[in-house]
Amino acid sequence: MTGVPKRVGVIGGGRMGAGIAQVFATAGAVVTVVEPDRAAARERVATGLRRAAERGKLAEDPAAVLERIELTGELPADAGLVVEAVPEDPALKTSVLAAAEKVVGEDAVLATNTSSLSIAGLAEGLRRPGRFVGMHFFNPVPASDLVEIVAGPQTGRAVRDAAAGWAGALGKTAIVVRDSPGFATSRLGVLLGLEAIRMLEEGVADAESIDRAMELGYRHPMGPLRSTDLVGLDVRLAIAEHLHRELGDRFAPPRLLRDKVARGELGRKSGQGFYSWEAS
Repeated sequence: MTGVPKRVGVIGGGRMGAGIAQVFATAGAVVTVVEPDRAAARERVATGLRRAAERGKLAEDPAAVLERIELTGELPADAGLVVEAVPEDPALKTSVLAAAEKVVGEDAVLATNTSSLSIAGLAEGLRRPGRFVGMHFFNPVPASDLVEIVAGPQTGRAVRDAAAGWAGALGKTAIVVRDSPGFATSRLGVLLGLEAIRMLEEGVADAESIDRAMELGYRHPMGPLRSTDLVGLDVRLAIAEHLHRELGDRFAPPRLLRDKVARGELGRKSGQGFYSWEAS
């Protein structure tokens, strides 16, 4: 599989959705982003393109790429791929995906950017579950090298392979995993993050020391606490609660994580998490 679909739909224009739109448009697709707050979504994409150009990672003028991104309230019927990137709420995702399936053609692929929810569960509301697959992108999408392709029990092999090929056409590496709680990345990443939070809670070391231990000792590009700030403490808590229900007590969220979320300390997006962040 070479290239990306000529027309791609992205549902949700938050940080993840904007990043997904950016990389597909950069690869040549015409991208429609369905997002109520269109001005904010466009600014996220424009900022991402500007930063990519500053790093020398963009072959075109940012304005030219931005021209291939349209923000509307409706999906295009001729989209070859639709990526859902709304919050990690199973009912919301199921509803959004079912509505999208009614708009696009029978050959279109529907993908979800979920980081932990069951592909089989989300497919229950679809008439064509064989055309549905997980495409788990990572934050920030333009700079991340990985896309986790999650094959549900009814996902067609051709659809799975097409999704992996599209990831490659975006300049990213795809790994294919079976549908299971937390897949490969969230299951491992969340477990490490939760243990780091427990260590901080117990006073083993401060946040910077815990992160530097993993960065320097194990060559992780980013420590687990800083990574949690980047993902969002509320997002990490929601994933941990889901995995706790599915996989048991080793994923029980620490009290410190719950308390920080309750105080609105959500990480970079709120300006305060395990670290203090300037507005970006």
